[in-house]
Parts: sequence; C-alpha cells; structure tokens
Amino acid sequence: MAAVVIEENQQTRRSPWTGHASREELAHWQQITEGVAAVLSADVLERDRRNADPQAEVELLRSSGLFNLIIPTAWGGGGGHWESALHAVRILARTDASIAQILAYHYANLGAVVFYGDAQVQERLLRRSAQSGWSWGDSVNPVDPNLELVPAGDGYRLDGVKHFSTGASVGDAILVNAAVTAGPDQGKFLALALEHDRAGISFLGDWDALGQRLSASGSVKYDGVAVTSTDIIGEVGEEPFSSLVTPYIQLAFGNLYLGIAQGALERGRQITLARKNSWFLSSAETYAQDPLTQRVYGELASRVAAVEALADRTNERFDAAIADGGQLTVEARADIEIEIARLKVVSTEVGVEVANRIFEVTGSSSAKTEVGLDIFWRNVRTHTLHDPVDYKKVEVGAHFLLGEVQPISLYT
Repeated sequence: MAAVVIEENQQTRRSPWTGHASREELAHWQQITEGVAAVLSADVLERDRRNADPQAEVELLRSSGLFNLIIPTAWGGGGGHWESALHAVRILARTDASIAQILAYHYANLGAVVFYGDAQVQERLLRRSAQSGWSWGDSVNPVDPNLELVPAGDGYRLDGVKHFSTGASVGDAILVNAAVTAGPDQGKFLALALEHDRAGISFLGDWDALGQRLSASGSVKYDGVAVTSTDIIGEVGEEPFSSLVTPYIQLAFGNLYLGIAQGALERGRQITLARKNSWFLSSAETYAQDPLTQRVYGELASRVAAVEALADRTNERFDAAIADGGQLTVEARADIEIEIARLKVVSTEVGVEVANRIFEVTGSSSAKTEVGLDIFWRNVRTHTLHDPVDYKKVEVGAHFLLGEVQPISLYT
C-alpha cells in the first residue's frame, strides 16, 4: 500500500520550475559567470598544478550567487532556469572545467532535493541553502557498493565508503544515497542531506587524476554516522520526474565538454595569432595565413558550432520537461533522455578531438608546460571516461532502430 501512496504523491507533485529562461535572464547569469571565469583564469594553471581542495574557488562561486541560481525566488534564491545553470557550467568550463564540474554537480544535488523530497522538505532545505549560499557535494556513485543504513534508536547509523564524491570535501551539504539493510524499511534506497562536519564523516583526499584535478572528487568514509528523520530527503525511485536527475547530469556533461572544446579552440587561436612566422615550406607569411592551418580551424570551429546548437536546443527542452513535475510521462522522459544521449555522444567526440588536434596548429612550442594548453585535453580526456560513450551510442541506436529505451538508472 505504501508504494501506491508514493506513486500517487509523485503524480500530483508540482515542479517549482516553470517556463523558459528569457534573454534577459540568460544575459544576467552570463555576465556573472563570465566575471567568475575571469577571476579563475588568472591562476588556473597554478591552481591545477597545486591540486588542492578548491576552497577559495567555492567561496567565489558562493559570493557570485551562482550556487543559488536555480532556487526559486520564493525560497530566497536566484529564480533562474536550468538552461541558465547549464550555460553557466559551459562558460566556466572554457576556463576551469574542474570548478565547472563542481557547479554542475551542485545543481544536480539541489535538484535531487526536489526530485526525492516532498513540498515541506523542498522548502526547508532549499530555503536554508539559499540563505547561506550552500555548496552541495554528493556521495552517490552507483558503481560502488551501497552505503548502508542500519536502524539505531529513532534513526539510522550510516556506514561505508563512496569514491568519486564530487564536491563533498568542499560542500556545506552532502547528498548521500544509501540502502536500508535491516528493519521494517529494509530494501528502501534513501536520499539524505548531511552537513559537511557531521561526526563520523571523513574525507580521504585520494583524488589524484590526470585531469579535473580541482573537482574535489575524492572518497568519503562514513563511520557510524547518526542519521535522523530530518536528514532524510526521500526515497530514490524510478518515477519519471524524480529520475530526471540522471538526464540532467548527462546534459551537464555535454555542456562541460562543449565548454572545454570552446576554451581549447580560443586558446589555440590566441597562440596561433601570436606566431610571427610560418612553416618553412609554406608560402604564407604567418601560420594564421596558412591555408592548412585555416582548414583545421575551420573544421574544428564548425563541429563545435554544431554541438553548441544541439546543446542550446536540448538545454531549453530540459526546462520544458522539468516543468511538468509529477505529470511528466514515461514517454516524455524517454524523449529527453535520448536527446541528451545524442548530445553526450557528439560533445564527447568533438571535445576530445578539439583538445587533441589543437596542438597540430599551435606547434611544438605549445606543448611546453608553461603554455598550459594541455589542461583542456587532460580535463576532457579524464571526465569523458565517467561512463562509456559507446553505451550512449547503443542507447541512441536501439531507440532509433527499435524504439527501445534503456532501463532507468543513475547512468540513463
């Protein structure tokens, strides 16, 4: 009977987001995000090499208001749409993809409060988040063994380790997914909101990757952490609206990879224009005037523009889907999932290609550490391994040929 009640409640839930971002809204958040990116650009290479938790960068995001962008104005937030949030992720990725990733996951975790929580939980947590400008990290990685919740007194005890907990070590709040392993609620999968300094939580600081070095994606250990009823957001399920969290994060990835490609292309352009000579076999005076150089840039710029057009369309469509709330149908959820999977495929391939081939037109000197052109390739190469893009191709192909849709998961 409880499952039926949950289903009925989900169907009647209203989304706090309606309509679409206006040009004025997009321009407003673009200006703010570009200001943040300008600050980050001053020492992006130095910070990347230092590989420390991005505490100062998180404070910059907080002071800019970007953390509150999608929180409704009625709850003290910025009242922006998801299209504006995704555009902000893309803009930051042109300069610092690690910080863009933290922001992208922050929005996913805020969204999860709405997807899994009832109206009272939503207002309580998002109002508190807006008032303090909270940063939200997470411990959700579905390929790890589940974190375990065991009944203890009036609540639970949380135990386990989660790897790839992006933003958790620098977050004010942590979104945690955990399985109840005993008691009357055994088998339920719950979403929790825990504060950073809760007793029993330790951050292992073991994130040491080729790229995305400042994404604060290290492991978190939970050792007998006390969980009360007020920490529980709700039950994680497969209802269309609540499961939009996965298409969103895949859409954020598409914008992240696009932003990295745009950043690499612009940095390459700067380097090429600064070169005063040309290859000795060329009849052109400078590399920028060489038709072979122009051909590569023309190819890469055209592909980036195509991905941008698809991303813009998909970002806007996501706002339409999320506005349906509990009325979102299985079919509509599948449509936006496939659209996003298409973007994931092309943004991955174009992002990696641009970040790699940009070296062909900037020359051997661009491989120097001090130039820093490698940061784009390292970042996009690292993050595109998050989940295999070949499975996204299969997802799109199976739907195109047979109308099949993959089972709902934290990857589809």
